[in-house]
Amino acid sequence: MMLLLHVLMLSLLSGGLAKVVQDFESECRQFFANGKSPTRFSESQYKQICQTLDNDVYYATFYDTDNKIPVYSAYKFEGLMGCTRLNKWYIEPQLDSNNASPNMQLEKDVKKQGRGARQALNGDYEKSRFDKGHLAPVYQANSQICADATFTLTNAAPQNPSFNRGQWRVLEGNIAKELSDQCLPNKYSVYIVTGVVPGNNNINNRVKVPSHFWTAYCCLDNNNKCQISRGFIGENTNIAPKNKTIDDNNKGAHVACEGTVNIQIRGGRQALNGDSNRSGYHKDHLHQSSRQTHRQTSLSPMLLHKTVIL
Repeated sequence: MMLLLHVLMLSLLSGGLAKVVQDFESECRQFFANGKSPTRFSESQYKQICQTLDNDVYYATFYDTDNKIPVYSAYKFEGLMGCTRLNKWYIEPQLDSNNASPNMQLEKDVKKQGRGARQALNGDYEKSRFDKGHLAPVYQANSQICADATFTLTNAAPQNPSFNRGQWRVLEGNIAKELSDQCLPNKYSVYIVTGVVPGNNNINNRVKVPSHFWTAYCCLDNNNKCQISRGFIGENTNIAPKNKTIDDNNKGAHVACEGTVNIQIRGGRQALNGDSNRSGYHKDHLHQSSRQTHRQTSLSPMLLHKTVIL
């Protein structure tokens, strides 16, 4: 989880179609800052979905068919529209059958054979004591039809009801107000990515319960430069999510070679070269723009579904 938190804070950054695609950046790049999607893992369990309703695409979701929850959903914020909630949830037939219709459908309209083999179903949440927690939320949707399109189980993960209806809901409102006050008046384009950290528990022995929910945004100016960004991560319990800006991480930062640091304290709270040398993993950069980033605090092993580079 700490790897994801570190990367998050240093980054930033009836029917319709729910199209499973091979490449976000060629099919629905408009939901990613500068058209560049966050990390996508190559294993076959991960699917890229351009979430579409009535032939219009509203956001993008990277979905884990083994854990049966999204890794993240990406979307744009264009202001508060006062959208209302839909009282039904769709599923994605293409996840369970390559030959299925691309139409996002209600569960009852999808044939039973193979249904739910690679995605969550409504029954998984029954008596689970968890909400279906939106990643791309209704509150930040840019139209009512966009809000309706968020009601697919490919855009939801088990969320503690107190967290979903409490601190996380407060956070969604605070982010929307901040973006409305600081970014939209300057005609910045606002990009948001919201995701989860898989935990150790499941509901119905099928669907992974996240340990944390996270979200990050970036406001791009007319030159496609990020002017305002922030990230938040919160435990899947009713505790206020923590936030940190990129500037917060850079304040008072000093870089030193490992050999010049007092050996008695060296490595107490960060990785050292020897840790990676013995691990079988490469030290993989999260940021490659300058020599100053060649330090242990900007490196991490690329652990599957635990590190997302935004």
